[in-house]
Amino acid sequence: MIGKLTGIVDSTGEDWVLIDVGGVGYVVFASGRTIGNLPANGNTASLMIETHVREDHIHLFGFLEAAERDWYRLLCTVQGVGSKMALAILSVLAPADLAQAIAAQDKTALTRASGVGPKLAGRIAAELKDKAGVIAFPAPVRGAPARPVGGVNDDAVSALVNLGFRQADAFGAVARAAGELGDGASLDGLIKAGLKELAS
Repeated sequence: MIGKLTGIVDSTGEDWVLIDVGGVGYVVFASGRTIGNLPANGNTASLMIETHVREDHIHLFGFLEAAERDWYRLLCTVQGVGSKMALAILSVLAPADLAQAIAAQDKTALTRASGVGPKLAGRIAAELKDKAGVIAFPAPVRGAPARPVGGVNDDAVSALVNLGFRQADAFGAVARAAGELGDGASLDGLIKAGLKELAS
C-alpha cells in the first residue's frame, strides 16, 4: 500500500500528475487545486497517497494537504460519489469552503462540481452534515487563497458549544449566520444569529 510519494514532477494533465520516483513514473490522480499548486515540471513534490486496488487496476490519488485527503475519504463514503467525483468537488471547493457549504447546507455550492446535480448535492450535504465541524483545517497550501484561521467565527462556535450545543450543530449555525451577515460580522451578531438558527 502506497501512502506517500516524493519525486520529480515529470508532467501534468487536467486531473493527473506523473511523479518520477527513482526512474519509475507513477501516475497520480488529483484535484485541480492540487495540480495547480504543484511545483513546475522538473521540481520535487511530495504527495499523500490513497491507493485503490481493484482486480483490473491500481489507482493512486494524491493530496498536498491532509484536510483535502480527509474530505476525499469522507466524500467517497456517500453513495453515488466515487473517486473522480470526489476530486471534481475538491477541484471547485477548498476543504474549508466544502466544510462551510455542508454545514450551511448550501447545495448550490456543491453543484458547481462537474457531475453533481441537486439530488446528489442534497445527499452529500445531509450525510456529511454532522462531520463538517469536526475536521480541523490547516493553513492553505502555497498559492491557495488565504483564509482566516480562528477569528470571530471560531469564537462564536466556541461560545455556542459552551452553551451546551453540539459542535457540529454550532458550526452549521454559525456558517449559515456568517453567510447571511456577510464579512465583518461581529461576534455578538454571529452568536445571536447562530442561536436563532439553532432555535428554528
